[in-house]
Amino acid sequence: MRIAIGLSIALTATALASGQAPAQPVADFYRGKTVEILVGAAAGGGYDVVARLIASHMTRHIPGNPAIVVRNMPGATGMVMTNHLYNVARRDGTILGMPTSNVPLEPRLRLISPDGGNIKFDVGRFGWLGTPLQEPQVTWVWHTAPAKTLDDLKATTILMGATTATADNFILPMLANQIVGTRMKPVTGYQGQNEINIAAERGEVQGNNTGLSNLTVNRADWLRDGKVRILIQYGTERLAAIKDVPTAMELAPTDADRAVLRTYAAKFAMARPLAVVTDAADRIAALQAAFAATMVDPQYLSDAKKLGLDSNWIGGPALTEMVRQVEATPQPVVDRLRDLLARASTTK
Repeated sequence: MRIAIGLSIALTATALASGQAPAQPVADFYRGKTVEILVGAAAGGGYDVVARLIASHMTRHIPGNPAIVVRNMPGATGMVMTNHLYNVARRDGTILGMPTSNVPLEPRLRLISPDGGNIKFDVGRFGWLGTPLQEPQVTWVWHTAPAKTLDDLKATTILMGATTATADNFILPMLANQIVGTRMKPVTGYQGQNEINIAAERGEVQGNNTGLSNLTVNRADWLRDGKVRILIQYGTERLAAIKDVPTAMELAPTDADRAVLRTYAAKFAMARPLAVVTDAADRIAALQAAFAATMVDPQYLSDAKKLGLDSNWIGGPALTEMVRQVEATPQPVVDRLRDLLARASTTK
């Protein structure tokens, strides 16, 4: 997968350097228009911050330089926005979507809609533009929580803030409980990351599972002041920024469990996916090129650095291939994952 990602980035950079440009009709189409980015998560969280950063820079790279606005459409762990993008939004290339990273996995794994009834989209028909970063989800606990180490997390019940039973902030602690032996207890009902953060400060919950950037960007002072401790990360390998924190895969006792975690971790490589639904191939190509150009834009990189965001982006072709690989997940792995979650849900 690393080779494919690297090749995609290299090909994109070569195309940009060679001066290849979208056809003039694309510029004529976008000139004077407003492009919307629909975000499948609440305002103030990691998805929202990244979408607004992209919007402020990508306008310079789309032919015709349209204005870009961001609109939040949270609900059902990104499914509300994704269904809207696929079935309701204009299909002319002026409506983009940033679904939550679970959405590309949903048609195959069906963790949110077990019978598939709420999956009203085909991931194969999305024009995947790329993801601006890859990041693992992490388990963090508040500094006053009675869990200073992983062993403490196994010995003591810790209340973890969560949105819904279909969100990563619920699924990951329940998987960790089953596979690693932790004793996290998700408390659902919070609208988004900001509300969970406030709940932790108030002592309503003692921790959370979230994307790392939700700490490094939105709560950098917490890390600086030692108000939170990160105890587990959920990527396929340790991130350099938190190299002393073990991955759940390292802690898993069996190959079957590691296969489940590896499959689920694919979504963390596509941490903030950006997509469009249109039959206009030239506009998809132009938007993919504009996204890639934005990712290497010095102004974008400067602002991303100020926000604490990594620049380990993935281009549209590589992201498309990752979605295809998820679709090809072996059925035994899918069954094992669903079995773990079913058993976990009975103990919530």
